Amino acid sequence: MNLPARILVEPAPAPTGEIRALIAALDAELSAEYEPHQRHGLSLDAIFQPHVRFFLARLEGAAVGCGGIALFPDFAEIKRMYVKPEARGRGVAQALLAHLESVSRTAGTTLLRLETGTRQVAAMRLYTHAGYTPCPVFGAYADMDASAIVTSVFLEKKLQ
Repeated sequence: MNLPARILVEPAPAPTGEIRALIAALDAELSAEYEPHQRHGLSLDAIFQPHVRFFLARLEGAAVGCGGIALFPDFAEIKRMYVKPEARGRGVAQALLAHLESVSRTAGTTLLRLETGTRQVAAMRLYTHAGYTPCPVFGAYADMDASAIVTSVFLEKKLQ
């Protein structure tokens, strides 16, 4: 009998070894695809600030993903969402995204936004399937040079 995988999403209040390893893997993946000025991920120090809620996803107890939301006055932004390649296709990203949306709603946010890259095809498929639609450049990205966001895709979802 095939039982569904057990996925747990838990708060990550500090940069543990598991979080550091996941962020390093995410950075390595993005470094292979984008120039340094086209990567806009938060540093570890920036992730663990009061306006950011960050989470670790576990699959059968193993740390396999992470992601967070940065809370701003008019919206929240998904930051540093990542699932290890060997855990992809098992519902981890969907569980993590649903959790981030729930945390955003609880914080009183009605609009959730994100920036991803044009080469992150699976991520764009995930977000589109979850109801995210293209939106204009927002926040700090609007002040960036065009060459820094030429590979960026901006998406948003109105939360209910």
